[in-house]
Amino acid sequence: MAKRRNRGRNINGILLLDKPAGVTSNGALQMAKKMFAAAKAGHTGSLDPLATGMLPICLGEATKFSQFLLNADKRYRVRAKLGVMTETGDADGEVVSEHDVDVSEAQVLEVLEPFKGDIEQIPSMYSAIKHNGEPLYKLARRGITVEREPRAVRIHELELCSLDGDELDIEVACSKGTYVRTLVEDLGNKLGCGAHVTALRRLNAGPYPAEHMISLEELGEIKAEHGFAGIDEKLLPLYTAVADWPRVELGDNTAWYLSQGQAVMTPQRPRDGWVSLYEASSETFLGVGEVEEDGRVAPRRLVASS
Repeated sequence: MAKRRNRGRNINGILLLDKPAGVTSNGALQMAKKMFAAAKAGHTGSLDPLATGMLPICLGEATKFSQFLLNADKRYRVRAKLGVMTETGDADGEVVSEHDVDVSEAQVLEVLEPFKGDIEQIPSMYSAIKHNGEPLYKLARRGITVEREPRAVRIHELELCSLDGDELDIEVACSKGTYVRTLVEDLGNKLGCGAHVTALRRLNAGPYPAEHMISLEELGEIKAEHGFAGIDEKLLPLYTAVADWPRVELGDNTAWYLSQGQAVMTPQRPRDGWVSLYEASSETFLGVGEVEEDGRVAPRRLVASS
């Protein structure tokens, strides 16, 4: 069998893409992959086409750690229109009901409070959750509605930014799996007028702050002037995906055994949980592991040696 031809550069790193509105997450991913001519790339959790903001793109070996960013907490700035409900919970859907709006800031603040902390959400029929192997939104587009189980999520912060007539701006920090459209719809129902999302911007994903985002336009300008070397400088190292995890440093021999897939014993480790792994002598990021019951650190995702 013929060897498969390399279809791109073996470039490794994490790009904090500022996704534009009107583009799917996969569409943005493909544009970034093409710009870097990367052999392998993946994103870390979809944003709706209407949404903008942080979409971490993992290139090469970074795709091994995309799961951890997918599971990370997120922060959003949300604009909602009160008094109008749509099929999808956002401005891309057909209007299904309209109500008069007579809401004060005090009422909004009172309604926001019970949504903070651990809550349950019933996912929208226009979500990507699968039912018998098929995404709910595909069923919804055929006019099919199925029963959805409530899902537990956590709202870490929920703040009122502004209220101007029927335009409501809020900021929310939340756990993975939180549906902001559902949150807005639920808030609208509690206010007695309904609501839908008109603008959504993701500000943070996991350990990454908003100021490190870069747009496709900016990348294009840098590439036009400096080539691949210029845009490669915008990639963050692999270890940043788990920079807030406990750090375990291994001696050269221990690191070698770990690289062979063996669980290793090292004195500098937490009692349990996941850890980031480094070779002490070179401070090289090796990947991530998990402390087993017997105290050994087992490799879970390792960076391929170059």
